[in-house]
Amino acid sequence: MTTQPTTPPALTELMRAPAAQVPGTVGLVALNLAVFVALALAGGGWWHATHGVQLDWGANFAPATQDGQWWRLGSAMFIHFGVWHLLLNMWALWDIGRLLEQLLGRWRFALLYLGAGVGGNLLSLVVQGNRAVSGGASGAVFGLYGALLVFLWTERRQVEPGEFRWLFGGALAFSGLMLGLGWFMPGIDNSAHGGGFIAGMLWAGVLLRPWQAGSPVRGVRPAVAVAGLVLALCALVWALPEPAYRLGEELKARATMQRFMLDDEHLSGRWSALLRGAHSSGESFESVAGRMETEVAQPYQQSFEALMLATPSGAAPSAAALNALQALAAHKAQAARQQAEALRRGIAPAEPAPE
Repeated sequence: MTTQPTTPPALTELMRAPAAQVPGTVGLVALNLAVFVALALAGGGWWHATHGVQLDWGANFAPATQDGQWWRLGSAMFIHFGVWHLLLNMWALWDIGRLLEQLLGRWRFALLYLGAGVGGNLLSLVVQGNRAVSGGASGAVFGLYGALLVFLWTERRQVEPGEFRWLFGGALAFSGLMLGLGWFMPGIDNSAHGGGFIAGMLWAGVLLRPWQAGSPVRGVRPAVAVAGLVLALCALVWALPEPAYRLGEELKARATMQRFMLDDEHLSGRWSALLRGAHSSGESFESVAGRMETEVAQPYQQSFEALMLATPSGAAPSAAALNALQALAAHKAQAARQQAEALRRGIAPAEPAPE
């Protein structure tokens, strides 16, 4: 009895698979949608992004990511900047994800998606990390297209010729067109797209397995792909530029400035109260001078020292404002000491207190 060769399934049929057959793709789309709705309700904007909210929620940005928050390389894949950004990425993910999930299996597909997205975001750090807050699923989606091209080329003799030309040509044309547009359209993180595309091709070499009985056993070489991934990772880490500043230092500086402004309002009021008391309470000038030093001059000096300790490295956004407050705190500490010395010499204070 002769066994007939198994006819390979049509890839175009796999692309039209119902949701029940592709839980991984459904889960990724649902997670992206849920994060976007939650982010928009938190003030991130439905149509136009505010960037600050996206950064707080995990977008990729060198001063934050390279300040020890490396998890942003993964979280940024689920942060989108407006509904059109989200919908375009989800359309592409749904279109190609159903096919690749069935070819790879759920967990290999998820690893491909995440690995390509992280690779794209890492290249984005190298190219533009200090200049832009970035995010989106497009790097991971480009990785899926890169993996599909590797699969199709490896299995080209197992795929019906017309289907091969349509899928391979379409995937290649779409990837090339979108990467080309990224060079000319502002606001597109083309480095994440290109990095994700290359990472997806390398991950395909690790994750793809022979598709049919007649598939070439040596068509995909995991050892070579792993070596490529390791070399690419080492090269990107080596090429990472120093961030313009560290977000943790910037946040510390902002918090210290906020505390100083609150303390300054309180100390200015205390200064005025002491000077009024020197006129009306009958308290000796010597006693008021001592209180001026302990209740006004010393706190201002402590505020100055705290502001100096909070000075961030690099070109932090708060640097100029922090320098101005440092000078103000030093001036007020010195002015309060001079006021105390004048009181000890018996010079009656003038009102109002200096601002």
